[in-house]
Amino acid sequence: MNHQSLPLVDISLIIIYLLGMIAVGYHFSKKNQNAEQFTKASGSIPGWAIGASIYATFLSSNTFLGVPGKAYAGNWNAFVFSLSMPLAAWVASKYFIPFYRGTGEISAYTNLEKRFGAWARTYAVVCFLLTQLARMGSIFFGIALSLQALTGYSMEIIMWVMGICIIVYTVLGGIEAVIWTEVAQAFIKTFGALLILYLIIKDMPEGTQQVIEIGTTENKFSLGSLNWDFTSSTFWVVLFYGFLINLNNFGMDQNYIQRYHTTTSESEARKSLWMCVWMYIPASLLFFIIGSSLYAYYEVHPELLNQLKLEVVKAKFPNLSSSELVAQAAQLKVEDYGDKVMPHFMVHKIPVGLMGLIISALLSAAMSTISSGMNASATVFSIDIYQRYFVKEISDKSSLRILHTSTVIFGFLGLASGMAMIGVKSILDIWWQLSGLFAAGMLGLFLLGLFSKKATNQAAIIATLIGLVVICWVTFSDILPAEYDGLKSHLHKNMSIVLGTVTLFISGVIVTKLMAKNDS
Repeated sequence: MNHQSLPLVDISLIIIYLLGMIAVGYHFSKKNQNAEQFTKASGSIPGWAIGASIYATFLSSNTFLGVPGKAYAGNWNAFVFSLSMPLAAWVASKYFIPFYRGTGEISAYTNLEKRFGAWARTYAVVCFLLTQLARMGSIFFGIALSLQALTGYSMEIIMWVMGICIIVYTVLGGIEAVIWTEVAQAFIKTFGALLILYLIIKDMPEGTQQVIEIGTTENKFSLGSLNWDFTSSTFWVVLFYGFLINLNNFGMDQNYIQRYHTTTSESEARKSLWMCVWMYIPASLLFFIIGSSLYAYYEVHPELLNQLKLEVVKAKFPNLSSSELVAQAAQLKVEDYGDKVMPHFMVHKIPVGLMGLIISALLSAAMSTISSGMNASATVFSIDIYQRYFVKEISDKSSLRILHTSTVIFGFLGLASGMAMIGVKSILDIWWQLSGLFAAGMLGLFLLGLFSKKATNQAAIIATLIGLVVICWVTFSDILPAEYDGLKSHLHKNMSIVLGTVTLFISGVIVTKLMAKNDS
């Protein structure tokens, strides 16, 4: 199949999908007459739809492309992240959902100002917005990477077309359009993944049994070492990292907090959260199975693997001679091409007609998470920045205009972030590092405010500064010159959120007690 020109039937399916998403936005635009409808959908959406929507936000193109790439290049160690979700969901459903529904505040960060002052709210908002830009950027980049291989169009053109479509339907329809498009996208992307797995297994000479045999021989199904070692990506590092990132998602991320307010009741909000968890765990496992199956497939078809390596080198060094290309390809490590295996399989092995469906599934995986990020970022900017610092008393019409404008701005900023990521090796690694960096202090501060009733503003400031020092040490100390080797952290980078959150919380409790002791 010539990937430079998609057949008309596939292009038609993709256009129908994109126009369908815009049509949903247009449909809900008639109801979007005020800010509450744009941000909360007036609390009228059933729990099952919210659950499917949260699942779709979780199941981004980072999962669709990054997870098979990880499983291909390594093993199932990253699946432990998904296994940590039930514990995080239990904490969120017991403490966070009643708390947010009780406050009635649409922003996840308004309460931090009531608890510790304006600085705490602003700090959390900045961390959230940076996290969203990192997330949207990594997803724009990931989808452009695969669609470039599938269509031949440049990554920049792909990002622009997709970005404008998402901006249009998110601005038109608000949170209700985001949720209902995500319900459709949840089913499209899951079907797309099952279809890819079927096509891989169908082409294996001995079917599923051969995938299991090769995977077992090569240790592809390992969840990581059970040693209590925090310097490498062991089972425990990913479990603790996953628990705290998921706790941050369910308890501090505006994308999810906003959805708790769109349901008809607290019990529906809880139901939506658990529905997301029980949908996501088997779905993420499906993507690890795809990665391991691709590994077995390319072992059985080494000529395709050689072809892939040559394509990767040629994309990077277009002016090399044939012999130089072969020499460079032989030196490639598996992590250099892991993320590109699934797009390569799709280009060469998916028949005409099905390609349009698969690309629509890939687009839906990206668009659901980006549209959520745009809407949540616009809500936070409007409430926590514009109405907090610039115009306190604002008409409903002006508020809606600010939401529309900031949705567009964050859409383009996410697009710029994606373009800046062109050239990174692993989508999943870059996203995990950035999210851990921005989320750690935010989660620790929130937990301190929620569970330590005596913690004061001064104690929170000191604890946050200590937490930030620890986060930066774990994340950046490896760039210190050789003479400062003794000061370097040897912990795995994913430990930044674990150590940062725990340090901030414990520091806050200790400082509060010391201050109370001095006062008495």
